[in-house]
Amino acid sequence: MQPSTHEVTQLLRAWSVGDQEALDRLVPLVYDELYRTAHRYMSREQTGHTLQTTALVNEVYVRLVDSRETNWQDRAHFFAVAARLMRHVLVDYARSRRSRKRGGDWRHVTFDEAHAPLLKPRVDLVALDEALNALKSIDKRKSDVVELRYFGGLNVEQTAEVLKVSPETVKRDWRLAKVWLLKQISGERS
Repeated sequence: MQPSTHEVTQLLRAWSVGDQEALDRLVPLVYDELYRTAHRYMSREQTGHTLQTTALVNEVYVRLVDSRETNWQDRAHFFAVAARLMRHVLVDYARSRRSRKRGGDWRHVTFDEAHAPLLKPRVDLVALDEALNALKSIDKRKSDVVELRYFGGLNVEQTAEVLKVSPETVKRDWRLAKVWLLKQISGERS
């Protein structure tokens, strides 16, 4: 059974003012959704990724608990922050895997993978993160739309609610941001 938005918002606000019991009651209510979001992230990763969905959720949980200064507005704000944290965990992980002492850009490929056609291209999270940061310096709202939709798994209406804009604005920003990011990432590869 899905917890009510109002119930989650009340617990978040209580937690913001230091109510530890509110956090204890909140975690079981939001865990499944955090797990689904993390699973969406991980499904976009390459085969053989050593970070598991549960580990990603746990790392986000630790970072959320450590962010004592957050003044939670509502449920949507919570999941937006969680999405941003998941992005940072995955980008940090990708950067560490890419570092020279771990083989740089080398990728372990099984015999089957080497001979199978690629079904869908995988996103280079580091390149996407760099492009999103560049977009953020130009147009923060478009960057936020991408982060909430792609990383947070929010739909158009939920994203509009978090950003306090119309759904049409979200759709327009989403289209423009995708084109801009694709050009940025494609330019980096060439």
